[in-house]
Parts: sequence; structure tokens; C-alpha cells
Amino acid sequence: MFKIRTILCPIDFSDASLKEVSYAREFAASMGAEIYLLNVLDIPVDVLVNNLPLEEKFEKRELEKLEKIKQQLASEGVKVEGSVEFGKTEDAILDKARELGANLIIMGSHCKSGFSRLFLGSVTEHVMRRANCPVLVVKSHETEFIE
Repeated sequence: MFKIRTILCPIDFSDASLKEVSYAREFAASMGAEIYLLNVLDIPVDVLVNNLPLEEKFEKRELEKLEKIKQQLASEGVKVEGSVEFGKTEDAILDKARELGANLIIMGSHCKSGFSRLFLGSVTEHVMRRANCPVLVVKSHETEFIE
């Protein structure tokens, strides 16, 4: 039997990523799993080189947002942890999934198409192709299945 123990939920605090959190909450509540929220700051190295105050400012701002979501989930009885990390987004997600031994990754698809997707690629697609566990993709414009 497939037992979900740890759900990795990468978030960027957009409306779409908050939708992912609601899916993660439902899975965690029904299966007794823990949610790990991951925010990745993919800031070009040349912006951060020798600019520690700027890096700390970005990290502090994101940690405050992350803490609010963690407190909300914890108040609902969900086990939750999280972190803010710097790096290439898809690599950070995959590294964290391996580190945690995640059984499920829940992330969003921002529905880019055409040249923007071709040029930029898709973090979700990269994670889906390389992850060692199932990946649930929550589309930003889909019918709600969670009340």
C-alpha cells in the first residue's frame, strides 16, 4: 500500500501556489502526512554577490510569508515545516525532495504556452521528469475539487 508521509509543496506565494497548499492540506489531513513548504529564491548570482543585506532582506520577507501559512496549517492540526532557500528552482525542489524522502510533490502549473514556455521552460515539467516520487500538478485554472 502506498503511504504518504511527507508532502513537499513548493510555493511562491502567488494565488496559484496557495491553491497547491489547499491540496497539500487535504492530502496531509486525510493521510496523516506532514507538509514541507519550500520557497526558492532564484536570484541571479551577480545580483547577490557582495550584497548580503539584499539577500537577507529577500529571505526575511519570504520567511515572514512562509510563517503565516505554517501557522494557519498548524492551527488546523496539520504537521508542517518549511524553509526558504536560494538556488535554481527545479534543482532546489528536487534536492529537498530527496533530502526529505518526500512521497509526493504537489506543485502548480502556471499554464504558460507558446514562446514563453519554449523559451523559459517549465519548472514543473523539469521536476515531473526528474523526481523520484509522484508529482501532483495543480493547474491554476482548473475546477476546484477541494471545498
